[in-house]
Amino acid sequence: VQLVETGGELVQAGDSLRLTCAASERIDSRYVMAWFRQVPGKEREFVAAISAVGGRTYYADSVKGRFAISRDNAKNTVYLQMDTLKPEDTAVYSCAAGPYDVTSYFTPFSYNDWGQGTQVTVSS
Repeated sequence: VQLVETGGELVQAGDSLRLTCAASERIDSRYVMAWFRQVPGKEREFVAAISAVGGRTYYADSVKGRFAISRDNAKNTVYLQMDTLKPEDTAVYSCAAGPYDVTSYFTPFSYNDWGQGTQVTVSS
């Protein structure tokens, strides 16, 4: 599945932003969907994931309570709502799709398809 992220931009600390990930095919119950982020010189970091069935959500501790992942299967789209943004949230955010039966939501190795990423910059 091909994934395209949009919505990244330069914002100020405390602002909100919503990222969108559009998939090229049906994602319904086939795929676990996730967001990861990466800054130069560091490894890709798990942000959030949503299960293929049931809509269970998982978050990194650093974003819990501030970010929310959701999916609209009718539109083949996944969202990441980011509130109360902090400068340390600055990164390239990438959307990922993995098979519905991944053993771990938290490692990038569970995901086979990736978008090109969208830059989020939070100024202090």
